[in-house]
Amino acid sequence: MSGENETVTYRVEDHVAVITLNRPEQRNALNFDAYDRLERAFRQAVRDPDARCVIVTGADPAFCSGDDVREIMAGPKPAIPPPPTVRHAPTPAAMAALECDKPVIAAVNGAAVGWGMELALYADIRIASEKAKFAELFIKRGLTCDVGGFYRLPAIVGPAKAAELLFTGDVIDAEEALRIGLVREVTPHAELMDRARALAARIACNPPLALRYMKEGLRRAAYGDPRELGGWAIETIRTLMKTEDHREGVASFLEKREPVFTGR
Repeated sequence: MSGENETVTYRVEDHVAVITLNRPEQRNALNFDAYDRLERAFRQAVRDPDARCVIVTGADPAFCSGDDVREIMAGPKPAIPPPPTVRHAPTPAAMAALECDKPVIAAVNGAAVGWGMELALYADIRIASEKAKFAELFIKRGLTCDVGGFYRLPAIVGPAKAAELLFTGDVIDAEEALRIGLVREVTPHAELMDRARALAARIACNPPLALRYMKEGLRRAAYGDPRELGGWAIETIRTLMKTEDHREGVASFLEKREPVFTGR
């Protein structure tokens, strides 16, 4: 059981593991510790014999507002430190979520933007609160998305809609997300976790081994191997983080003004 003061918590009840992003004052923005703990939580769910289904959510008022811009993009450490042994490698937290061999439900209780939307995309099923909002904001920071936007989004909403969301960085609400098939249903905010737990319970009562093979079959049918694409995405992000446009995207966000991009 995780402590209440941790950036990501993990709890299991009735064969359902609940992973909760737990930085509510920062709208669950991910810092280095949260990325690390999120990866470990998904790996723990895989190893945990008591977990048959996983729910990922955020502590209100947000699901995940993406990277902690001050700590990750404007801080002294590199945003994506190169792996010690593998040059071309996807984000570890992304791969942990994608490689989770148990069904994953995203209970999206508020803003799921930037890497927060990526996290929602890694789930097999998404349920949204009426307060949920979604956006692939990477273009606004002079970056590309992670593997979720390239690998999952086109298969879920179609190539044209995925291109629109990635190219514009537009924010959409829960009803629009439902209309385009990004989420399974929209619920009153107070009912979100009850709905997610009810669905998880229906899944978790089934044979665990068959569930894992069913998930693997769906992945094989709908998607390819994310590792090569994810490795390319991370190398591209590293390149873009050296550009003036990326620095301008970060500065304009922190200074609360419109950015001026120059193509450099």
